[in-house]
Amino acid sequence: MNDRSDDAGAGSSSVDQAALAYAELTDAIGEIEAKWIGPERGMETAEERAAGRYLLANALQHGFGCWFDVDPKRPLFQRWLSSTKKLLGDNPDAVYYGAVCDPSSSYRIRGNVKGACYTSFSVERGASEGHLSKGVVSTLNDTEFDVAADGSFEIIATPDAQDGERNKLRLEPDGGSITTRHYWEERRNVAADPTFDVPLLIEPLDDPGPAPPMDDAAIAAGVRRVRNFVRGLTIDFPDLPPEVMPAWVSNEINQFDNSGYDESNTEIGYAAKDNAYLQTRFEIAPDDALVMRGRFPRCRFANVVIWNRRLQTPPYRHRRVSLNRNQIEYDPIGSGAGDRSFRIVVAHRDPGVPNWIDAAGITRGMVFWRFLLPEDNPPPIVAELVPVESVA
Repeated sequence: MNDRSDDAGAGSSSVDQAALAYAELTDAIGEIEAKWIGPERGMETAEERAAGRYLLANALQHGFGCWFDVDPKRPLFQRWLSSTKKLLGDNPDAVYYGAVCDPSSSYRIRGNVKGACYTSFSVERGASEGHLSKGVVSTLNDTEFDVAADGSFEIIATPDAQDGERNKLRLEPDGGSITTRHYWEERRNVAADPTFDVPLLIEPLDDPGPAPPMDDAAIAAGVRRVRNFVRGLTIDFPDLPPEVMPAWVSNEINQFDNSGYDESNTEIGYAAKDNAYLQTRFEIAPDDALVMRGRFPRCRFANVVIWNRRLQTPPYRHRRVSLNRNQIEYDPIGSGAGDRSFRIVVAHRDPGVPNWIDAAGITRGMVFWRFLLPEDNPPPIVAELVPVESVA
């Protein structure tokens, strides 16, 4: 990776490379506005164009926060998402971190699960120089590394690791980005708390010494990584036809395809191998409600969340835009459904029943279910679009 130079004084140029890199980023933003935000990429309405520009702002925020000043020889875990930074399908019940490392080196990772019902590490394929992940190289969840009674753990990330080796995370030449996942089923969404963090430290086994200062070349390289990330999430993000989408993505609006749980997620960037997923597009008019009925399987974690069409949640600090198993009010025993069955309603206004997810004015978006380490296939989720007045 073209990051900080350890030969800070080597070479000179009459034109600062950082100035050129900033100009390239400015040009990319102009191209995104001209060619991406508009009807040709599905943004026909003011709502859709606002979502596109919101994603652009979040991509810039993430790019400068997590890709600009990275040093693979001396990696650092950075918190990826928050209530004010949303991309790639954020989750109010989870905290994610990422670290860019040198895949030819070895690292010690220490941390604490902090009461999470699930913790894992994934090595992303192709996620270098600010480019998006193209798949998963290797994973390690908390059933595959030792967790002490106080929640602490230690694992080694190294190219010498073998698949299935306990407490070892395998690195590969094309895999120098590590993503972490930490899930909780709390009554209050953990991601809504800006002070919440997970103790995580990554250190090289062989000390590379102190880092050099950010010189012109390093700043230029950092800005170009930001540009790559921003383009990857916007104008270069592929619009995939339905036939190449995973089986768990429904081709029918407001309905779920409940047949794709056995599909591996390792060919999807930033996906968890341990998850079973369900996704559909929704279209909900102001006076409509999408009613979903189902039952949770035995699993480590489960929730449902809504996104706009750019894979971003509505504001969840003061709205209920997702539900986990501890937030749901289940059908009462004696109703004929005392098996933890539920009814969840997605609508733009409170229908006066439990388990309301606030669509927050988003008329076209996505509903996403995740079931972590399921012991069996989740029962079907059945959905129906009805007038909101009929729900109560």
